[in-house]
Amino acid sequence: MKRLLLAGILLLAGGAGLVWWQLGLQVVPPQGARVEIARGTGARQIAKQLVQAGAIRDANLFLAALTLKQAKLQAGEYVFEKPATAWDVLDRLRRGDIFQLEATIPEGSNRYDIARILAAAGVIDAQSFIAESAESELIKDLAPGAPTLEGFLFPATYRFPRRTSAQSICKEMVTRFRRAWKEAGGTKDVLRYVTMASLVEKETGVPAERGLVSSVFWNRIGLKMKLECDPTVVYAALIEGRWRGKIHRSDLDREHPYNTYRTVGLPPGPIANPGLKSMEAALRPEQTKFLFFVARADGSGGHNFSSDIAGHQRAVESYRRAIKKSSTD
Repeated sequence: MKRLLLAGILLLAGGAGLVWWQLGLQVVPPQGARVEIARGTGARQIAKQLVQAGAIRDANLFLAALTLKQAKLQAGEYVFEKPATAWDVLDRLRRGDIFQLEATIPEGSNRYDIARILAAAGVIDAQSFIAESAESELIKDLAPGAPTLEGFLFPATYRFPRRTSAQSICKEMVTRFRRAWKEAGGTKDVLRYVTMASLVEKETGVPAERGLVSSVFWNRIGLKMKLECDPTVVYAALIEGRWRGKIHRSDLDREHPYNTYRTVGLPPGPIANPGLKSMEAALRPEQTKFLFFVARADGSGGHNFSSDIAGHQRAVESYRRAIKKSSTD
């Protein structure tokens, strides 16, 4: 009798060992192996889907592992590209390590740029994002007068599940903006300073110049001078659907709230989405008497700054001579 009991125990132990061994074997998934688990899907159906996709060998073994781990599986889309054990697959589903699409939004992108980037990454169609970002409800508590979400869609690298809604994307980007604005030491007058930050972002790609560009614009505002900021002219043309890739005299002369060659002060809202450093520059500009700046002709992306029109005209003439010389060399 004792021998039979011992034999039974050994058989059970051997069977458990075999199961454990099989669960530890790696499975090489076929190319493009993908499983989408809907919310509320039962464990047995999930195991069946995994077998059909080639992610695991045996549904019953996977269910046994699930019982041992007492894990809760997360819904979502999973892509299997590397060899993995049943334990590995179970752990991924437990963590909710779902497939996500990545999109990097550069500083200074406007919402039309962002729409194209997201569409190219396969996250969402461009028109859906443009339509959603035209609504400013997500930022009304901070910037009641914001005409759209332009300026509040923080530039960063994002990862989104496939078929993410435009509203969810905008909400995530605005959340990131809120964190950055707090880090920058943002004030209550959010719309005003973010609008300024967007002008600074578009006018220079040289980090050391941001505070100087900001000082020029704030100085001009203090003197009630027109800002004459070229990127605002571009944005005015863009939102009217008439941007032709180059500023024309008709663009400069056109009456439009965003055209700072025609209006005094800041435009009604941001013209792009600034990064943290441009926000800081808008909030804390350099203390200068500069009123003008013009690009350098050395290809550095930098500018020459002037405090009066005579100095500015000399800088402009120097720029023109350098451009003419380089074209004839």
